[in-house]
Amino acid sequence: MSKLSKTLRGLGSLLRNPWLLNHVLAADETAWRARTLRHAGRWGTTAAGLPVVPLTMLLPATGETVTPFAFRDGGSLPTDLALLRALARNKPGCRYFEIGTWRGESAANVAAVAAEVHTLNLAADELRALGLPERYIELHGYFSRPLPNVTHLHGNSATYNLAALGHFDLVFIDGDHRYEAVRTDTRRVFEHLVGPETVVVWHDASRQPGQPRWEVLAGILDGLPAAAPGQLTQVENTLCALYLPVPLPTQPPNPLADPVPAFEVTVRVAGSK
Repeated sequence: MSKLSKTLRGLGSLLRNPWLLNHVLAADETAWRARTLRHAGRWGTTAAGLPVVPLTMLLPATGETVTPFAFRDGGSLPTDLALLRALARNKPGCRYFEIGTWRGESAANVAAVAAEVHTLNLAADELRALGLPERYIELHGYFSRPLPNVTHLHGNSATYNLAALGHFDLVFIDGDHRYEAVRTDTRRVFEHLVGPETVVVWHDASRQPGQPRWEVLAGILDGLPAAAPGQLTQVENTLCALYLPVPLPTQPPNPLADPVPAFEVTVRVAGSK
């Protein structure tokens, strides 16, 4: 039987029995998790994910105020943005770079505490070529475009001339979340943008806090240079993985641990009192 015939037969089976897709997805998750476990000796990965560092260890004692925040699909969690703000705040004169602009929430949040922000996204014509709607394209950079310390770069992160940009204090990787793209972005960021004190954050390394997204983790681990001297962790209460040049105390991942400490959340419309 030809490969095409096998593919068509498989698709026919899925159409007749949609529940079979669950088995396909489960098999993929199992395979990606197995791939991450190849790195257990170097990075401490386990069947439950990366070692965990508490978010509270990285936030200032007074906490962080996240603004802007749209409460819309496809964005970051408030805790993800609080993490980025705290990391940038901890680097005086912070130079920040991110892959994946979307509405510009992360860039705008960091711009409030960083000296300069660079955000890289596909150009409008490239987004159109992917068949994306015009309104979706227009929303890119909605919050970050008006800010004077934000530079919007356009191009494909797999081919963009990153070497011309120099080293950054903080890098946020939030582009294409498929394995090959994550692996390539990770490899190129460490080749061109990472200096001895650079902190790197990957978004969507979890589907939900405490639930690893194994394909993304596999891309991160396969893209990291073997000689990278730092520490790779998952940040508790966020969707983020974190590379730190100086290790912090960690704990094993435990999604069923007591939810302590709890967080206090105040919601109000920006500009209101």
